[in-house]
Amino acid sequence: MDIPNFPECDHAIVKSLFEYSDYELVQLLKQHPDEGKYFTAMFCRYSPVVYTLIRHSARSTVQSEYLFALTWRHILYELSGLDLPIDPPANFSLQAWLVNLTAACINQASLPDVEEIHYNLQEASPPLWCYVTRSLERLQPLHRLVIVMAQTFRWSNTRIAAYLQAEGQRISPKSVAVLLTDAQNSLNAALPSDIQAIYFGDTDATAEDDLGGELTDLLDLSDLNLSDLELDQPNLASEA
Repeated sequence: MDIPNFPECDHAIVKSLFEYSDYELVQLLKQHPDEGKYFTAMFCRYSPVVYTLIRHSARSTVQSEYLFALTWRHILYELSGLDLPIDPPANFSLQAWLVNLTAACINQASLPDVEEIHYNLQEASPPLWCYVTRSLERLQPLHRLVIVMAQTFRWSNTRIAAYLQAEGQRISPKSVAVLLTDAQNSLNAALPSDIQAIYFGDTDATAEDDLGGELTDLLDLSDLNLSDLELDQPNLASEA
Protein backbone atom coordinates (compact mmCIF):
# COMPACT_ATOMS: atom_id res chain seq x y z
CA MET A 1 0.00 0.00 0.00
CA ASP A 2 1.38 3.37 -1.06
CA ILE A 3 1.25 6.19 1.49
CA PRO A 4 0.29 9.51 -0.16
CA ASN A 5 2.89 12.23 -0.34
CA PHE A 6 1.87 15.55 1.17
CA PRO A 7 3.97 18.48 -0.15
CA GLU A 8 3.18 20.68 2.86
CA CYS A 9 5.46 18.46 4.93
CA ASP A 10 8.41 19.98 3.05
CA HIS A 11 7.29 23.58 3.60
CA ALA A 12 9.68 25.68 5.68
CA ILE A 13 6.97 26.70 8.16
CA VAL A 14 6.09 23.07 8.87
CA LYS A 15 9.68 21.80 8.89
CA SER A 16 10.58 24.44 11.48
CA LEU A 17 8.23 22.66 13.91
CA PHE A 18 9.62 19.14 13.50
CA GLU A 19 11.92 19.57 16.51
CA TYR A 20 8.94 20.07 18.82
CA SER A 21 7.58 17.14 20.77
CA ASP A 22 3.99 15.96 20.38
CA TYR A 23 3.18 17.42 23.77
CA GLU A 24 4.58 20.82 22.78
CA LEU A 25 2.69 20.84 19.48
CA VAL A 26 -0.60 20.14 21.23
CA GLN A 27 0.15 22.83 23.79
CA LEU A 28 0.90 25.36 21.04
CA LEU A 29 -2.23 24.44 19.11
CA LYS A 30 -4.37 24.99 22.21
CA GLN A 31 -2.61 28.29 22.97
CA HIS A 32 -2.90 29.55 19.38
CA PRO A 33 -6.21 28.22 18.00
CA ASP A 34 -6.21 30.71 15.10
CA GLU A 35 -2.95 29.31 13.71
CA GLY A 36 -2.95 26.16 11.59
CA LYS A 37 0.73 25.26 11.40
CA TYR A 38 0.80 23.19 14.61
CA PHE A 39 -2.03 20.94 13.46
CA THR A 40 -0.39 20.65 10.04
CA ALA A 41 2.89 19.56 11.68
CA MET A 42 1.00 16.88 13.64
CA PHE A 43 -0.70 15.77 10.45
CA CYS A 44 2.64 15.42 8.67
CA ARG A 45 4.02 13.40 11.58
CA TYR A 46 1.12 10.98 11.93
CA SER A 47 -0.73 10.91 8.60
CA PRO A 48 0.97 7.60 7.60
CA VAL A 49 -0.35 5.89 10.74
CA VAL A 50 -3.89 7.22 10.33
CA TYR A 51 -3.95 6.55 6.59
CA THR A 52 -2.74 2.96 7.03
CA LEU A 53 -5.41 2.21 9.63
CA ILE A 54 -8.18 3.59 7.42
CA ARG A 55 -7.04 1.90 4.19
CA HIS A 56 -7.00 -1.44 6.00
CA SER A 57 -10.66 -0.97 6.89
CA ALA A 58 -11.57 -2.48 3.48
CA ARG A 59 -13.43 0.50 2.06
CA SER A 60 -13.05 1.75 -1.50
CA THR A 61 -10.22 4.20 -2.12
CA VAL A 62 -12.65 7.11 -2.61
CA GLN A 63 -14.51 6.36 0.63
CA SER A 64 -11.35 5.73 2.62
CA GLU A 65 -9.78 9.01 1.48
CA TYR A 66 -12.96 10.85 2.41
CA LEU A 67 -12.95 9.13 5.81
CA PHE A 68 -9.27 10.05 6.14
CA ALA A 69 -10.21 13.74 5.76
CA LEU A 70 -13.23 13.42 8.06
CA THR A 71 -11.06 11.73 10.69
CA TRP A 72 -8.53 14.56 10.66
CA ARG A 73 -11.37 17.07 10.94
CA HIS A 74 -12.59 15.19 14.01
CA ILE A 75 -9.03 15.08 15.38
CA LEU A 76 -8.73 18.86 15.04
CA TYR A 77 -12.01 19.30 16.91
CA GLU A 78 -11.03 16.92 19.70
CA LEU A 79 -7.54 18.40 20.11
CA SER A 80 -8.98 21.74 21.19
CA GLY A 81 -10.53 20.10 24.26
CA LEU A 82 -7.80 17.57 25.00
CA ASP A 83 -6.61 17.66 28.63
CA LEU A 84 -2.84 17.39 28.75
CA PRO A 85 -1.24 15.64 31.72
CA ILE A 86 1.20 17.51 33.94
CA ASP A 87 3.85 14.82 33.43
CA PRO A 88 3.90 14.34 29.62
CA PRO A 89 6.71 11.75 29.29
CA ALA A 90 4.95 9.30 31.56
CA ASN A 91 1.31 9.94 30.76
CA PHE A 92 0.98 11.30 27.23
CA SER A 93 1.12 9.45 23.90
CA LEU A 94 -0.32 11.37 20.98
CA GLN A 95 0.10 8.37 18.72
CA ALA A 96 -1.94 6.11 21.00
CA TRP A 97 -4.63 8.79 21.29
CA LEU A 98 -4.75 9.18 17.50
CA VAL A 99 -4.95 5.42 16.95
CA ASN A 100 -7.89 5.13 19.36
CA LEU A 101 -9.70 8.10 17.84
CA THR A 102 -9.13 6.80 14.31
CA ALA A 103 -10.50 3.38 15.29
CA ALA A 104 -13.60 5.07 16.71
CA CYS A 105 -14.09 7.06 13.48
CA ILE A 106 -13.76 3.88 11.40
CA ASN A 107 -16.30 2.01 13.52
CA GLN A 108 -18.82 4.86 13.67
CA ALA A 109 -18.53 6.24 10.15
CA SER A 110 -21.60 6.31 7.93
CA LEU A 111 -20.18 7.18 4.54
CA PRO A 112 -22.09 8.24 1.42
CA ASP A 113 -21.91 6.20 -1.76
CA VAL A 114 -18.82 6.72 -3.90
CA GLU A 115 -20.69 8.73 -6.54
CA GLU A 116 -21.88 11.18 -3.86
CA ILE A 117 -18.37 11.98 -2.61
CA HIS A 118 -16.70 15.01 -4.18
CA TYR A 119 -13.64 15.18 -1.92
CA ASN A 120 -10.34 14.63 -3.72
CA LEU A 121 -7.25 13.97 -1.59
CA GLN A 122 -4.92 15.14 -4.36
CA GLU A 123 -6.70 18.50 -4.60
CA ALA A 124 -7.23 19.20 -0.91
CA SER A 125 -4.93 17.87 1.78
CA PRO A 126 -6.85 17.29 5.05
CA PRO A 127 -5.34 20.23 7.01
CA LEU A 128 -6.30 22.68 4.25
CA TRP A 129 -9.74 21.11 3.91
CA CYS A 130 -10.24 21.20 7.69
CA TYR A 131 -9.41 24.89 7.98
CA VAL A 132 -11.42 25.89 4.90
CA THR A 133 -14.51 24.12 6.26
CA ARG A 134 -13.89 25.58 9.73
CA SER A 135 -13.62 29.04 8.19
CA LEU A 136 -16.88 28.44 6.33
CA GLU A 137 -18.60 27.53 9.60
CA ARG A 138 -17.51 30.86 11.09
CA LEU A 139 -19.11 32.97 8.36
CA GLN A 140 -22.38 34.76 8.92
CA PRO A 141 -25.28 32.49 7.84
CA LEU A 142 -26.16 34.39 4.65
CA HIS A 143 -22.55 34.34 3.40
CA ARG A 144 -22.25 30.65 4.20
CA LEU A 145 -25.52 29.88 2.44
CA VAL A 146 -24.69 31.64 -0.84
CA ILE A 147 -21.25 30.01 -0.99
CA VAL A 148 -22.78 26.56 -0.52
CA MET A 149 -25.47 27.21 -3.14
CA ALA A 150 -22.98 28.63 -5.66
CA GLN A 151 -19.98 26.37 -5.13
CA THR A 152 -21.40 23.08 -3.85
CA PHE A 153 -24.75 22.95 -5.63
CA ARG A 154 -23.58 25.07 -8.60
CA TRP A 155 -26.70 27.23 -8.63
CA SER A 156 -26.90 30.29 -10.84
CA ASN A 157 -27.32 33.76 -9.36
CA THR A 158 -30.91 33.79 -10.62
CA ARG A 159 -31.74 30.53 -8.87
CA ILE A 160 -30.03 31.68 -5.66
CA ALA A 161 -32.01 34.94 -5.75
CA ALA A 162 -35.25 33.00 -6.23
CA TYR A 163 -34.45 30.75 -3.26
CA LEU A 164 -33.59 33.70 -1.03
CA GLN A 165 -36.72 35.57 -2.10
CA ALA A 166 -38.78 32.52 -1.12
CA GLU A 167 -37.08 32.74 2.28
CA GLY A 168 -38.11 36.37 2.68
CA GLN A 169 -34.94 38.05 1.39
CA ARG A 170 -35.47 40.95 -1.04
CA ILE A 171 -32.55 40.43 -3.36
CA SER A 172 -31.92 40.51 -7.11
CA PRO A 173 -29.56 38.27 -9.12
CA LYS A 174 -27.22 41.27 -9.47
CA SER A 175 -27.14 41.61 -5.69
CA VAL A 176 -26.33 37.90 -5.37
CA ALA A 177 -23.14 38.40 -7.38
CA VAL A 178 -22.03 41.16 -5.00
CA LEU A 179 -23.04 39.08 -1.98
CA LEU A 180 -21.06 36.08 -3.25
CA THR A 181 -17.95 38.23 -3.71
CA ASP A 182 -18.33 39.54 -0.15
CA ALA A 183 -18.78 35.98 1.11
CA GLN A 184 -15.63 34.78 -0.66
CA ASN A 185 -13.66 37.69 0.78
CA SER A 186 -14.95 36.82 4.26
CA LEU A 187 -13.86 33.23 3.73
CA ASN A 188 -10.39 34.42 2.71
CA ALA A 189 -10.13 36.55 5.84
CA ALA A 190 -11.28 33.71 8.09
CA LEU A 191 -8.61 31.29 6.86
CA PRO A 192 -5.46 31.38 9.06
CA SER A 193 -2.63 33.29 7.41
CA ASP A 194 -0.12 30.51 8.03
CA ILE A 195 -2.40 28.00 6.26
CA GLN A 196 -2.63 30.39 3.33
CA ALA A 197 1.18 30.69 3.27
CA ILE A 198 1.71 26.91 3.44
CA TYR A 199 -0.79 26.01 0.74
CA PHE A 200 -0.95 29.08 -1.50
CA GLY A 201 2.48 30.66 -1.08
CA ASP A 202 2.72 34.44 -1.31
CA THR A 203 -0.93 35.38 -0.90
CA ASP A 204 -0.04 39.07 -1.29
CA ALA A 205 0.76 38.28 -4.91
CA THR A 206 -2.45 36.28 -5.38
CA ALA A 207 -5.52 38.13 -6.57
CA GLU A 208 -8.27 38.07 -3.96
CA ASP A 209 -10.78 36.70 -6.47
CA ASP A 210 -8.36 33.90 -7.47
CA LEU A 211 -7.79 32.90 -3.85
CA GLY A 212 -11.52 33.00 -3.16
CA GLY A 213 -12.16 30.74 -6.12
CA GLU A 214 -9.50 28.27 -5.00
CA LEU A 215 -10.92 28.11 -1.50
CA THR A 216 -14.53 27.62 -2.50
CA ASP A 217 -13.58 25.00 -5.08
CA LEU A 218 -12.11 22.95 -2.22
CA LEU A 219 -15.37 22.74 -0.33
CA ASP A 220 -16.95 19.33 -0.16
CA LEU A 221 -20.27 19.59 1.64
CA SER A 222 -21.87 16.40 0.38
CA ASP A 223 -22.99 15.68 3.95
CA LEU A 224 -24.97 18.95 4.13
CA ASN A 225 -28.39 19.92 2.82
CA LEU A 226 -29.75 23.43 2.49
CA SER A 227 -31.97 22.67 5.47
CA ASP A 228 -28.80 22.30 7.58
CA LEU A 229 -27.87 25.93 6.92
CA GLU A 230 -29.88 28.27 9.08
CA LEU A 231 -30.70 31.64 7.61
CA ASP A 232 -31.38 34.32 10.18
CA GLN A 233 -30.68 37.61 8.48
CA PRO A 234 -32.71 40.82 7.99
CA ASN A 235 -34.21 41.42 4.56
CA LEU A 236 -31.84 42.93 2.05
CA ALA A 237 -32.77 46.03 0.13
CA SER A 238 -33.52 45.03 -3.46
CA GLU A 239 -31.52 46.50 -6.31
CA ALA A 240 -32.87 47.54 -9.62
